[in-house]
Amino acid sequence: MNGEDCGRATRVIGEDNVAVPSHLYKVILARRSPESTEPLALGAFVVPNTAIGFQSQLTEFQVSLQDLEKMSGLVFFPHLDRTSNIRNICSVDTCKLLGFREFTLYLSTRKIDGARSVARLEKVLETLKSSGVEPDDYFLSRYGKKLEELKAKEQADIQLEKLS
Repeated sequence: MNGEDCGRATRVIGEDNVAVPSHLYKVILARRSPESTEPLALGAFVVPNTAIGFQSQLTEFQVSLQDLEKMSGLVFFPHLDRTSNIRNICSVDTCKLLGFREFTLYLSTRKIDGARSVARLEKVLETLKSSGVEPDDYFLSRYGKKLEELKAKEQADIQLEKLS
């Protein structure tokens, strides 16, 4: 995105000069469930394409849908009746960004699924602890299940090797 508020220069990287946007946007139109009769909730956000740290609040990056459409040159939800009762998503949800601990736990828990060996799984736990974050019950539960799964797979692989 390169609007007046977002800066003019576009940085490029690599030998192919791939453009790196100065800002990123996200538009959310939500309802608790398809059957819900409550009003839709809408939020539009423009975030700088740099680290924002853990002190910022998501509401600091909220913009109106109309402003985002002007900045981006796009029209979002063209069939949406904008005169209907649409709520600000940050009044329906907290729009609270995760703190360092929660964010680190979230990423580490996701890495559990990607571990393909016991050693790799143990590295996930080691990295989490070295960041100063103690694993929570959810992380430990997922970790334990994945550890059992990987140990069983390694044992099966050993048995297959013996048969070969």
